[in-house]
Amino acid sequence: MTELSQAHQWVGIDVSKRTLDVYVRPLGLSVQVANSDSGLRELLQALTAFRRETSLIVLEATGGYQALAARTLMAEGWPAVVVNPRQVRDFARATGRMAKTDKIDAEVLAHFADAIRPEVRAMASEASQHLQDLVTRRQQLVEMMSAEKARQRSARARTGQSIEQHIDWLKQQIQDLDTQIEQLIAQSDQWQRTREILTSVPGIGAVTTGLLLASLPELGQISAKRLASLCGLAPFNRDSGQMRGKRMISGGRATVRTGLYMAALVATRHNPVIRDYYQRLLQRGKLKKVALVACMHKLVIILNAMVEHDTLWQAPACSLPAAT
Repeated sequence: MTELSQAHQWVGIDVSKRTLDVYVRPLGLSVQVANSDSGLRELLQALTAFRRETSLIVLEATGGYQALAARTLMAEGWPAVVVNPRQVRDFARATGRMAKTDKIDAEVLAHFADAIRPEVRAMASEASQHLQDLVTRRQQLVEMMSAEKARQRSARARTGQSIEQHIDWLKQQIQDLDTQIEQLIAQSDQWQRTREILTSVPGIGAVTTGLLLASLPELGQISAKRLASLCGLAPFNRDSGQMRGKRMISGGRATVRTGLYMAALVATRHNPVIRDYYQRLLQRGKLKKVALVACMHKLVIILNAMVEHDTLWQAPACSLPAAT
């Protein structure tokens, strides 16, 4: 054990509502603690014995249950990172780990940490987490309202009245959240400036801006290629031998991609750069959906450059006329 403790240690933590299952690779140590302040104190004490050898701790995003553990570990200076569950599932299948228990999942996470070594990122501030919570809740309420409106179309009179009252309540809740989001953004000079930059772009409104501030904090901080990949807008090759398959997008942050889809849809009508680009793609025979995804990609590249260079939108001196 002494010899093993001198090597690099990779820690995987499988998170559930009540417990944290921990596995240390290659030491082979397994620990289960409560997903609580007292449980985390117990975990930190157990990890302290080989703190200097611990290269990375990986936790899987689990509906917010990982937040307390991630915040605690990062606050104590441990190299911890929260990863996408889909990546870990794909990794488990690729390594032949088909069985699934909490202990096995922790082992897979530790192996993932060792093999993939995802980049450690700074933990979001309390204000950023608050903004993310507000934006997420707003999205949930919008989805509820869409579902209620769908039910309303086929509802009988008495049921329809109940649905209409619920829709009115949802609208008020969404308005209240919009106010809270606006007030929170107003407390940060950096957020205010980023909002000013983003909303200067035709097609980007307050809702999309709030979403990008909350869910894409890397905007303006990383390369356009990496940002497109984070948004799930980087096309992947599907070639084999002589076969050349269609390029497809996948993965990334689904909520950001959905927000950019709506923004690009508006931009194809009101933003001269995106509109002309969209029309040129259609004239070249591209399908509308393919052309719209390309516009989303172009839009996020433009936004990234503007935030990086702290510049407002400037309409082109002249733009190509829209195709009729």
